[in-house]
Amino acid sequence: MDKILEAVMMSSYPNNVKQGLVRRVIEAIKQPMDSEQCWSMLELSTKLYLMGDTKFKREIGKEVLEVYGHYHPEEFEEFFNVRFLLSLLQEGYGPAGKRSPYVLDYIHLGLQFVLESPSASDIFSLLRIEVLRKVCERPGPKQCAKISKLLSQHPQCVPTGKHQILFCQQLIRCIGQFQCISEGEDDIMEFLDHVNKVSGLLQKIWRAQTSSILPSLKEVFSIISSTEEQEAPSNALASVVQYVPLELMDGVIRNLTNDDSITDVQMMTAISRMIDWVSWPLGKNIDKWIIALLKGLAAVKKFSILIEVTLLKIEKVFSKLLYPIVREGALSVLLYMLLSFQHSHEAFHLLLPHIPKLVASLNKEDSNSATSCLEQLAELIHSMFFRFSGFPDLYEPVMEAIKALPIPNEDRIKHLLGQNAWTSQKNELACFYPRLASKSDTGKIGLINLGNTCYMNSIIQALFMASDFRHSVLNLTESNSQPLMTKLQWLFAFLEHSQRPAISPEGFLSASWPPWFSPGAQQDCSEYLKYLLDRSKAIDPLQIPPSCRWAHKGALAETGLHEEEKTGKRIYQKLKESNLMPQAEERHYLNKTLIEKMFGGKMMTKIRCLKCLNVSSREEAFTDLSLAFPPSNRHVRRQSHAAVLPVEEIGPQIIEPPIKPQSQVTESPRRQRKHPVSGEPPIQLLPIETVGFQEAEGQETPFILRSDRDHVSSEAVKDPLLSFGEQTGGSEDSRSVPDLINYFLSPEVLTSENKYHCEKCASLQDAEKVAELTEGPHYLVLTLLRFSFDLRTMKRKKILDNVSIPLVLKLPVLVASEDSGEVRQNRNDRAASCNGFVSMVYDLCSVVVHSGVSSESGHYYCYARDCTSTDASSQPRDGAQKSTSDKQLDFEIQWYLFNDTRVSFSSFESVSNVTSFFPKDTAYVLFYRQRPCKQSWAVREAVSDAVRLHGELSPNKDLMEAISKDNILYLQEQEKEARNRAAYISTLPKSPLWWRDFDRDKDDEGSSGGCGPAAGGGGSGSFHGLVF
Repeated sequence: MDKILEAVMMSSYPNNVKQGLVRRVIEAIKQPMDSEQCWSMLELSTKLYLMGDTKFKREIGKEVLEVYGHYHPEEFEEFFNVRFLLSLLQEGYGPAGKRSPYVLDYIHLGLQFVLESPSASDIFSLLRIEVLRKVCERPGPKQCAKISKLLSQHPQCVPTGKHQILFCQQLIRCIGQFQCISEGEDDIMEFLDHVNKVSGLLQKIWRAQTSSILPSLKEVFSIISSTEEQEAPSNALASVVQYVPLELMDGVIRNLTNDDSITDVQMMTAISRMIDWVSWPLGKNIDKWIIALLKGLAAVKKFSILIEVTLLKIEKVFSKLLYPIVREGALSVLLYMLLSFQHSHEAFHLLLPHIPKLVASLNKEDSNSATSCLEQLAELIHSMFFRFSGFPDLYEPVMEAIKALPIPNEDRIKHLLGQNAWTSQKNELACFYPRLASKSDTGKIGLINLGNTCYMNSIIQALFMASDFRHSVLNLTESNSQPLMTKLQWLFAFLEHSQRPAISPEGFLSASWPPWFSPGAQQDCSEYLKYLLDRSKAIDPLQIPPSCRWAHKGALAETGLHEEEKTGKRIYQKLKESNLMPQAEERHYLNKTLIEKMFGGKMMTKIRCLKCLNVSSREEAFTDLSLAFPPSNRHVRRQSHAAVLPVEEIGPQIIEPPIKPQSQVTESPRRQRKHPVSGEPPIQLLPIETVGFQEAEGQETPFILRSDRDHVSSEAVKDPLLSFGEQTGGSEDSRSVPDLINYFLSPEVLTSENKYHCEKCASLQDAEKVAELTEGPHYLVLTLLRFSFDLRTMKRKKILDNVSIPLVLKLPVLVASEDSGEVRQNRNDRAASCNGFVSMVYDLCSVVVHSGVSSESGHYYCYARDCTSTDASSQPRDGAQKSTSDKQLDFEIQWYLFNDTRVSFSSFESVSNVTSFFPKDTAYVLFYRQRPCKQSWAVREAVSDAVRLHGELSPNKDLMEAISKDNILYLQEQEKEARNRAAYISTLPKSPLWWRDFDRDKDDEGSSGGCGPAAGGGGSGSFHGLVF
């Protein structure tokens, strides 16, 4: 019978003919046969099954074997003996070099017919040993799947006791080496099926014997934490971890993170490889294990590991959001990584370039998965905006990409930020930030946030960028009588000369700290600035009389005093000859402190009784003007007859109004102010003016500072504005800084409960109160009073109205009647006058922005530029003004954005539009610098000469030595940090380039990155890149 079957199989007949002949043979062998014939047929069918070169031959061999197992069980048991199986497992079947790959299939086939035989126990014992030996040889996925299939159906063959633990560990080792070489989708699906069968076997073993779980997990960790492997372990290990019971998670993580034998490098390598598992398409609970380990590391304060791993892997995790099949797990890991990384903006900023492309891809996908992902992603991004505000230039493209998505309210954002942070103690992370970094391309230096000290950092940077003030501070002579000014000098010197990207203002903070401020709490930057200027003004070396300075030991070196005396005499003689500064004004100027010279102005407050017309006046000094917002039903507008100077669209220009006849301005300003209150016709007063744009050729318009882009942007963010609950509603008409100043200077009627007690009438009377500026400061500081108390809610709230900020404005200053004629005759350069008022021109130099919706929270950052192009020192000695073509236009002066440690290039466009894009980011404190004019030229010349004199000398020797030593220390720190990072990074596993996911999505317009039609129609190539 065996000869007949062999002849049929070797014949050249078609397979259907052979099939018919084989059927006849099979029917014949079902009849009783002698033992020898059965043995021959079993040998032939074994040969066909194990060595058949076609699938048809193997199927015929299998069919014959099954017939003999059913109809001749005794002969089959005798043939299928332990010795034969041992030979198959150890030596294989077939000629050397061409062993059959179907041995395990053959054994699996035969086992079902000997389960009840006496030799069954011996066969099981043999297989328990041999399968352990097999897995120790590291077979590939297909062979491991066959072993798993065999043991799953015949658990009697699974090794027991210690051998079972060893078998699990070795099987995990095999999984760690699995690789799918082919990129064909069928091959990939077959590979995934093999992996699932192997991991499924481990699940069954663990269910039957839970004591084998922890040793298996230790083996997994040993594999993924190894730094000696040439190749990274397979992501197929994710299929193993998914079957570990979640109730064991806390204990496992606790043991891992508290094991002193595990080095930081091993732990970082392990968590990095675990994060790679988010790309495994069939894993369950993988994200839970990754997040649990990250939380465990945070609990034991392994922040260096968390920072390195987050920055290394967050972009790869983000890229997996493109693929629907792994999106849910990748999003969970991304949410935790970003919401826990709250000590620095670094991780979030790595994702900024990729967010618009991902949002566009998800919008195109149009699936429930994509919609859910977009909503969660938008919530996450807005939380990051809230946490790391102050980067409008970076955030604008992202804001544009997500503008159509829902915006979470502030309570939801605070809830998200509060539940996942690594630690609530910010000082625990202080040593990890700033990371290895180089100095900003701007050449400017940032300031380290010492715990909600952004209010101080912004003010310091604004003061530093006030170039005249900076030069004066840097050229102060050393004096122990002014500790605060000395500390400011040191801080400015480090900001000027340090090589660090950011420095710590800790020393200056301790010296300038208002006693009522709470440590670690957010404060009002305007309140801090007032306190700082008041303290600096109180102790100023320039207040010391010259005779006392000579006796003041250590104040100035002999050479310095000599040069200063000569300079003072020369300038004094020049001023006396110029006849531009009266002696009283000269003494007044010399007695001023530095703060008064730079920031001091004067304001006259007049109150006129409306019954007797008696006027009481009081002049007081100020260093800043606090501008309140007009009520919503009141809009301060310029009078139609007011002369507003137009400016061309190209930018700020030289303002040269025609000289008015002397007869127009002979009346005293004090007499002029009587007209409004006495019922006489109102006179024309000089309004606040600003630089504007030209609407059309030949048609000029006042500068209302609302460009077309402003209107569009405001409409675009109308809905986002409503998402914050504490702000007041913005008015339909835009406000501007000149509007607020006009409101500040507009008359106020004192009546009803606010009546004025007139000394002349000796009773309470209705009165009119008006403020007039009598001396304009060199630096005009304006504070917009955005924080108010709501009596309805009994809470402080913020006015989020968008206030237009002019680049140049003209401020009316009242001059004395005896000086007005002479002043007006010489006002042919940059100012206009009207009825005793002189219009002083100011250039915007700094804007401090508050980001947030309340005064007790939020963030401060600062826009600033160097306003030095119109300095008095740059003007000719004869007082002639440079032409526009000879000087740099104000729009071309470089702006900078100072946000704690980060300094970047910016623009006036960004300053103007920041509130349009980010409704809670509003200008709060403004610094304007007065343009030089002929009247103040001599005073400024004195200041500039002193600056130039001191500028030729070396700064304070001790100060420069301290800076030099710190620069050397910084370079040494950088070198050490670079070596440590290089050693750290070299141990991390190499993974595929994450950006290929984005490039592939861009090139393949018809693919959304999934696997098969159900997942979005991704191609096989993209799916292979996803998993492997």
